[in-house]
Parts: sequence; structure tokens; C-alpha cells
Amino acid sequence: MKKLWITLTYLVFIILLIIPLIRIFYGSWAEGWEGFIKALSRPQSLHALQMTGTIVVLVTLINTIFGVMLAIYLVRATWLGPRIKQFLNSLVDLPFAVSPVIGGLMIVLLLGPHTVIGSFFEDSGFKVVYALPGMVLATLFVTFPLMVREVMPVLQEIGSQQEEAASTLGAYSWYTFWKVTWPAIRWGVIYGVVLTVARSMGEFGAVLVVSGNIMNKTQTATTLVYQDVENFNVLAANSVALVLATISIALLLLMEWAKKRKGH
Repeated sequence: MKKLWITLTYLVFIILLIIPLIRIFYGSWAEGWEGFIKALSRPQSLHALQMTGTIVVLVTLINTIFGVMLAIYLVRATWLGPRIKQFLNSLVDLPFAVSPVIGGLMIVLLLGPHTVIGSFFEDSGFKVVYALPGMVLATLFVTFPLMVREVMPVLQEIGSQQEEAASTLGAYSWYTFWKVTWPAIRWGVIYGVVLTVARSMGEFGAVLVVSGNIMNKTQTATTLVYQDVENFNVLAANSVALVLATISIALLLLMEWAKKRKGH
């Protein structure tokens, strides 16, 4: 029975992951190296990949800073009170319970051009929805729990004795963080960064709603693949998808490495 389940697991893995990856690889090379490079060197492909890279960098930086900060507050801060901590914990998990499309729609309804707040920003010359800021917000909404949920268990595991000892000896809070807290949580943070990058790079639903998918303006790599498939441009879709898949596999290997280091 055990061998049967293992065989079925490998079968599902091959059908759902390996075969599609092989199809993407061969589809992107249907016209050889020339066709692959041509598909990636299109203005819309270059813009979409650049937009994706920009969003990934911004979201990862913001998530790392505020995610680590919130994790420390939720675990260490006694002045927050149990009810406030419970509320913040529930708030952190909200993106897990809400569809990314709904998250993108919430941003449009709150900061869209026809809302009070959105009109205020647009009158000030700062466009949120159907522009880069809205796309960053949508991706932040989807990825924010990842860093917090990776760092919190590590902080709970190490306890606060060493930090309290450093404070008793007169160390400033920043010095305590860099010399005591950071060495203990750094691999958890790295693991959270890898997860954030992977999730940001592959986000589709929330970004599609918020961006409007405007070619050469607000199009990411995932929404470009979607548009190419809709336009029956399968070679171009496979080429961009292959780039994303290659980066994802590299991130997976990095994640496994970080996971092993985190356990030490």
C-alpha cells in the first residue's frame, strides 16, 4: 500500500509539474534560438520583465523591513496587550483567507481614480491604481504574511533572555538587534525573502485587477503570458514563462538551502 501511494505521488508530480515544464521548454524553442530571443526582445517582453523586477525589489524591501518589525512587536512587545496582538495576528493572515483578485478589487475600490482618496492623489500628480504604486500595493497585500510567519516562530523559539541580558548590560536597542537578535533570525529572514520574491514574481490575480494590463505601461511578465495566450502567440508565452520557471527553480533550490541553514 505504501509503495502504491508513493507511486501515485510521483505520478501526480510528473503530470502536474514535469510534463508542463517540458512542454514549456519545447514550446519556447519551437523556432530555435532565434525565435526564443525574438520573443524575449520584444518591447512588451522587456518592459514586462523590467516591471516585474521592479515590483519584486520594492515589495521584498518593504516586506523585509516591516515584516521583521511586526514579527518582533507581535512576539516581544508586552505593551500591545493580548487582544491587540490577537487582532494583528488575524490581520496578518487576512491575505491567506481572501482571494488575490478580491484583494486587488479592494485596492481599486479604495484608491481608484473615481474614489475620494484616489482623486486626491491623482490631483496631486500621484497615480496609484493602474500604475506602479497600485501594483506594488497589490503584491504587498498578497505577500505580507510570508515574512512575518517565517520570523515569528524563530523569535519564539530563541526566547528573550539574551536580549534582556544585553539590555541589562547597557546595550542600545539597535545594538541588541544587530548583535543578538539578527544572528538568530537571519536564516528565517532569508527564507522569507526567497518566498516573497517567488510569490511576487508569480502574482497574477491582484496585479491584473489593479494594473489594467496596459501594454508597455502596467504589464508584468505573468499578465503578458496571459495576454499572449489569449492572442494565440504561444511561442512568446512559452518563452516568457520559461524565464519565470527558470528563476522559480533557482529560487526553490535557494529556499531549500536556506531551509537547511535555518535548521542549524
